[in-house]
Amino acid sequence: MTIRSTRDGELVSVVIPAYNAEGTIDETLASVREQTHRALEILVVDDGSSDATAARVEAHAAADRRVRLIRQENGGVAKARNTAIAAAKGAFIAPIDADDLWRPDKIERQLRAIVEGGAEVGLVYCWSSTIDAHGLVTSQDDTPGYDGDVIPLLLYGNFVGNGSCALMRKDAVLAVGGYDPSLRARGGQGCEDWKLYLSLARTHRFGVVLDYLVGYRRLPEAMSADIPQMLRSDALVRAEMRNAFVHHSKELDRGRWLYISWLLEREIESGTWERCLALLAIAEKEDDNMLRAATRKGRLRARFALRRLKARPVRGTPGRPFLAPQLGEIAA
Repeated sequence: MTIRSTRDGELVSVVIPAYNAEGTIDETLASVREQTHRALEILVVDDGSSDATAARVEAHAAADRRVRLIRQENGGVAKARNTAIAAAKGAFIAPIDADDLWRPDKIERQLRAIVEGGAEVGLVYCWSSTIDAHGLVTSQDDTPGYDGDVIPLLLYGNFVGNGSCALMRKDAVLAVGGYDPSLRARGGQGCEDWKLYLSLARTHRFGVVLDYLVGYRRLPEAMSADIPQMLRSDALVRAEMRNAFVHHSKELDRGRWLYISWLLEREIESGTWERCLALLAIAEKEDDNMLRAATRKGRLRARFALRRLKARPVRGTPGRPFLAPQLGEIAA
């Protein structure tokens, strides 16, 4: 099979979990429907929404036969993604959250990379820009380009970035059991994607497209803004990985400190001071326990991030639309 025929004909199953997403689902679906790789099935799982999410998706489905709505009672993001994967017919799975955006060539470029990498490559990720409620770029962070055997690096933290950046082989995802819905049941929803990536990294190599192909939307009501829940989710995954990777405790301990430090810097930049104080309290408590061996200091260095309150330049071009004006305007 040639690369060209693969790009033109290989079916990719797009997986979109959606809960009360009426305000963003149109723009998300438009960015998916505009992909230059046309062989897509677009599976939207309405996870028990109480708003007009389902109606918006049905309007897109009426205009584009590739779009399919699946309904379920509210069960969380992991269950919704697994529901779509179980229904998927493609050999490749491409998840995207219901408020994020893709550049038009995202799937085409990732599909080329995963095919060229061969069967041993189970996941190809790309970089993402942070965008606001209006789809404008707010930042582009320094981003890694790790590929190959990524287990030690991935144990530090989720360098893939977010749940909308990966293209994965369906058979590899099914072999490791998909996303873990038990994190939600244990009060730790949020790191399902990182746990899946860790499972995939045990059996497959990773690839990367070094470009900002995803617009990751940060909204106040997003799941990632629930810091206690995200920290509990991170802790649950690290505890499981400690049993699975017994020789990598250093990476797991250091990664916990890096995650707390990153959250703190994020909240400082956002000016959410109550969250900053809460994080400092959590960090101080954990520093006396598992983090001392990692930092070899009696204080968590994240405290010094408070000295960085001066204005910091935004990487990239702040305020520019993530998608060109003529894109993302498909009428359902």
